[in-house]
Amino acid sequence: MTSKILKNIITHKPLSYDLKLLLAVLFLVGIGIGMVYSASSALALRGFGSEYYFLKRQGIFAGFGMLALVFCGHIPLKIYRILIYPALFLCFMLLILIHIKGFGITAGGATRWLDLGIINFQPTEIARLALVIYLAYSLSKKQKFVKEFSVGFLPHVIMLSVFVVLLIIQPDFGSIIIFGAITWIMMFVGGVRLKHLFVFFVACMPIIYFLILNAEYRLKRLLSFLDPFQYPADAGYQIIHSLMAFGTGGITGAGIGNSYQKLFFLPEPHTDFIFSVIGEEAGLWGVMVVFMLYGIILWRGISIARNAKDSFGALTAVGITTALGLQICINMGVAVGLLPTKGLTLPFLSYGGTSLVINMASVGILINIAADQASGKAGAVIEDYNSKGR
Repeated sequence: MTSKILKNIITHKPLSYDLKLLLAVLFLVGIGIGMVYSASSALALRGFGSEYYFLKRQGIFAGFGMLALVFCGHIPLKIYRILIYPALFLCFMLLILIHIKGFGITAGGATRWLDLGIINFQPTEIARLALVIYLAYSLSKKQKFVKEFSVGFLPHVIMLSVFVVLLIIQPDFGSIIIFGAITWIMMFVGGVRLKHLFVFFVACMPIIYFLILNAEYRLKRLLSFLDPFQYPADAGYQIIHSLMAFGTGGITGAGIGNSYQKLFFLPEPHTDFIFSVIGEEAGLWGVMVVFMLYGIILWRGISIARNAKDSFGALTAVGITTALGLQICINMGVAVGLLPTKGLTLPFLSYGGTSLVINMASVGILINIAADQASGKAGAVIEDYNSKGR
């Protein structure tokens, strides 16, 4: 297997970059580095004695992210097929390892970080990308029989269920929702029967209901989402201060570096609520720039999926674009009060090494698919979907 992988890498053709996608990502990463410094300088000075603590680390993360983007962009797509099952096994081991004493890091009542001594990272981020590639590989391989329950539906739901169990133990309810949505959308695009997908959706409702009622803090978040001003010092605190940030920013913003909410009022201003700081400092114009850049990324992701030359490339692009789109919508939705509070980073902008590196690696795979696509032809899976009907 090793010699086959090396041969494929050596004979792989040079990469042609999708400049629209690449530039949108680089602009966002650059904006993110600046906004992480602005949002975290006071926290860093108080906690670490240097206002540049988070800035330096985010710059390093961005460098590793760029290396990951280039590396993943130059790996032949067939290599991802070969390595997917070893990658899944590794993800399972990492998600189990975080619960072994001395390896897992617990914060805020959840154990989601793995400490390997020289590096700390969040295995869930890696697992999400592995799930996307697995689903793309499995669905593309089973295209002739994908409408059969035991072939196109059951194996993928079982794989999702294994991840869900490992995520419940952490616990990480938000990632469970994202993993489930990715799986549903990829099976839908891959040609799984709608009646099977409907059963899957209905079966998930009692599970979600149980998970919400089984954790008091989740129920409080849901209630505070409906009316945050009834819980101003508790579950509604974050969203109230986030809305205050947007209100202060107005159209033109208070000016870069002049956010008031980041001064120990808005929790996690450099991670979960960095969008609120952008809204306060850059105003509506800054928010629209961020919207435009994300729009370019999602547009290019959809276009790459439609024009991929095979179903594996098309489904991989669909999965990556879906994963990015869900993170963007959930984070922004929480920040403006449209969704219940959930600790989730904003891709390419929020502080965090694992998230930034994995998201940039995902973009590298998208660029790889774009370079490998057949000119003017729709992706095989999309074409199959349109021609057969549902």
